[in-house]
Amino acid sequence: MQRIILSFLRKILKGLKGSLGYMQKKIWLYEIKSVVAKWEGVILVGNKTKLSPNTYLESNVSFNGLTIYGRGKVYISSWFHSGVRCSFITGYHDYDHGNQIPYDSSRDINKDIMIEQCVWLGNDVIVLGGVTIGEGAIIQAGAVVVSDIPKYAIAGGSPAKVFKYRDIEHYEKLKAEGKFH
Repeated sequence: MQRIILSFLRKILKGLKGSLGYMQKKIWLYEIKSVVAKWEGVILVGNKTKLSPNTYLESNVSFNGLTIYGRGKVYISSWFHSGVRCSFITGYHDYDHGNQIPYDSSRDINKDIMIEQCVWLGNDVIVLGGVTIGEGAIIQAGAVVVSDIPKYAIAGGSPAKVFKYRDIEHYEKLKAEGKFH
């Protein structure tokens, strides 16, 4: 009898755990929509994601854990996917022209980030302000993006360097057919 009760309780807890996960994702989605400057269409949230009031989202973006730091603007185009623990850092301390060292905390420098269509970031990617990541680019897990990445490029490392390009003809064919993930 005890086995039956324990089995029953495990099933209840398993079902409840799934519901709590669903509720948590809904809360994260609400937080995103209530904070960002503009959003449209579908937003998918798989892990905790914290965006800024200077974030502009197009439709069909998917976050598995992204945090934006700083006050620079961030533009994320359609069909974006992020891995877990990704960071966008748009703000810098003024270390050259301030009144204190090692940096002047009274003056921040903010730079925008532009993410074009169909960009995919692996886990633990860091993107610094002033960067544009071109359409169809893939950024390898653990990369630190400090300069622009061209369309269709596959880049990785610290700092991120392009080491390959996608098959552009195949990419454009899938895009024309509307085959997006």
